[in-house]
Amino acid sequence: MGILVVIGRLLFAALFLVSAYGHITRRKMMAGYAASRGVPAAEFLVVATGVQMAVGSLMVALGVWPDLGAFILFVFLIVAAFWMHSFWKESEPQNRAMERVQFYKDLALAGAALVMFAAFAALGPSTNPGITGPLLTIR
Repeated sequence: MGILVVIGRLLFAALFLVSAYGHITRRKMMAGYAASRGVPAAEFLVVATGVQMAVGSLMVALGVWPDLGAFILFVFLIVAAFWMHSFWKESEPQNRAMERVQFYKDLALAGAALVMFAAFAALGPSTNPGITGPLLTIR
């Protein structure tokens, strides 16, 4: 089962690593979108969330306190869903539909991150090979 967990961790983390890279390398463009959604200090927060995604995804991928990494990604996704993809505020049908998809995608990924957090903390290092075990223990 350990190899399946490692493959799952890598697949899950890949999305966030790519997104983190985009946040950092295309920060001006992304800051423009974030500012249009009402984000204050948009360029700073785009870079900060890029770092947040990079740290969380590397922790999950490498198995360095993967429970904490999954929780870091969970927090990012919940905030992004409600702040960046508030589809209920959109009046144009196409934008509303696009933001609705992004909102529910973020919620689904947040759910997966929360399950990973709980699983890593509950199962410990025996079924989750990595550099360290989980930071927390849930029984």
